[in-house]
Amino acid sequence: MSELKTLFKRVEYDLDGLLHFIDLGDIALPDIQRPFVWSNAKVRDLFDSMYRGFPVGYFLFWENASEGATKQIGVGLKQYKQASRLVVDGQQRLTSLYAVFRGQKVLDANYKERQVEIAFRPRDGKFDVTDAAIRKDVEWIPNISDLWASGKSSYSLVNHYLKQLQTKIELSEDDREAIAHNLDRLFDLRKYPFTALEIASTVDEEQVADIFVRINSKGVPLNQADFILTLLSVFWERGRRDLETFCQASRTKATIGGKGSPFNHLIDPDPDQLLRVSIAYGFGRGRLQSVYQILRGKDAETGEFLPEKRDEQFEVLKAAQAEVLNLTNWHQFLSAIIGAGFRSSEMISSNNALLYAYAFYLMGRKRFAVPEHVLQKLIGRWFFATSLTGRYTSSPETVMDADLARFRTIRTADDFCATLDDFMASNLTNDYWTITLPSNLDSSSARNPELFCYIASQNLLGAPVLFSHKSVRDLIDPALQTKKKPLERHHLFPKAYLKGMGVEDRRLVNQMANYALLEWPDNIDISDGAPATYFPQVASRFGEAALSRMMRDHAMPEGWENMAYDNFLASRRRLMAAIIRQGFLLLEQGKDSHAHT
Repeated sequence: MSELKTLFKRVEYDLDGLLHFIDLGDIALPDIQRPFVWSNAKVRDLFDSMYRGFPVGYFLFWENASEGATKQIGVGLKQYKQASRLVVDGQQRLTSLYAVFRGQKVLDANYKERQVEIAFRPRDGKFDVTDAAIRKDVEWIPNISDLWASGKSSYSLVNHYLKQLQTKIELSEDDREAIAHNLDRLFDLRKYPFTALEIASTVDEEQVADIFVRINSKGVPLNQADFILTLLSVFWERGRRDLETFCQASRTKATIGGKGSPFNHLIDPDPDQLLRVSIAYGFGRGRLQSVYQILRGKDAETGEFLPEKRDEQFEVLKAAQAEVLNLTNWHQFLSAIIGAGFRSSEMISSNNALLYAYAFYLMGRKRFAVPEHVLQKLIGRWFFATSLTGRYTSSPETVMDADLARFRTIRTADDFCATLDDFMASNLTNDYWTITLPSNLDSSSARNPELFCYIASQNLLGAPVLFSHKSVRDLIDPALQTKKKPLERHHLFPKAYLKGMGVEDRRLVNQMANYALLEWPDNIDISDGAPATYFPQVASRFGEAALSRMMRDHAMPEGWENMAYDNFLASRRRLMAAIIRQGFLLLEQGKDSHAHT
């Protein structure tokens, strides 16, 4: 009977030994892993588990024989330039332990240096995340990192702590004994035992990547985008770094290569989201599972993984990602969304709809050479329509895959535009506008796509704010940095009034049709008055023409203030649907010019 051969060996460490190897740079983090560390609360729980003697999992290392890029744990220079062991699984635990025991700053999810501070109360052996109250409490050691960083013996540190504590609190001999015992246990965490499974250096990068995505059992479960990002880390490390840099700059307003910043008010993209755009644009695929196999170089006929095929497919991805991360493309696309009435991330109900619209924008701009003035309105309509109908809400990859399949036989700009327009026309029928949409507006959800399209339509129509001389467009401007939001949702039939009428069901009270955007001072002034009481008072501020337009642009039924609540809701839903339709029709103006006007 043959002996089972494994690709790994088992090695025992204590924590002190692991930390020593990290200090030397002998253990490092490979680019296969995510760059973030746990929250302080999770680090606290890790220390609590170790202190109680609970198991906290094993590490998976890879004996490194390559000269590839690695990320080292902590911030600073290491003695060894080339690590002999790379962390494949367990990076978050090891990084967190190193940060606390060495008092080292680490890089967080936004690629900024961060200090992890965990507090300890020796009286009862409790760990907590350090805050202002803990810093002021003499019973707490506010940052346990200071204990190991001081270089002093446990005996001297225990005596120093007890001496300080006794100036504020009277301690019995039993108290002193318990505190000394708990502090000794804390110091002994340096001897905590760990098991590491070390993968042999003969195992290649692709096998290591495959092992990681199979055995990663803690933290966030990996999806197909993570699989592909893993391949990028191994076979195109620069590509992953470019994605991360773009996403970081979109949050911090940092410039990329001195050419500008991807910062915007609509979306803070993540690497996996932009990867989806690259896959859709480059490979015409919405489902990532098949693309993972393609990028690994799988031959469709033999099933073998061929390096030359893999390299060929990565060239396709590189070209696609270059267009996705191109700042001109990015901002021109976002201007199409803004032109469709959507001003900020608060109006985006589906990031999938936004990102997939970017893929179609790139197809139109680069592959079919649709003139920009035509493409801007077309993509604005497309996003409006797919957002309104929730097209990419359920099974988004499957739906996008089917949508992209429509374009495999398309060759001209006219056909590209016609295909998108035909889809919208087949979905946004007269029955949709007059029956389906009013029915969908029967909702109390605060993040309803119909609501955001309604506000976008008011923006497009130049609607004034209800009971104000200012416009909706001006007050939803994300550049306004005010302490309090300039616009607030207000109940047209106030909650207290409805309660007095016997309507207390929150879903009925908070109906979308019972809300309007008001400037916040007006919201306070209106308070809980009956519509028939407060409306005439507010209406008297405006002339007849201004008031009439205001009522029309806010879908207010004639005589609404005297209507029964149920009748008001039904009437206003129909009028809100009509406003949304008007907004969409504005975007349709000039569409027939298509590509060659």
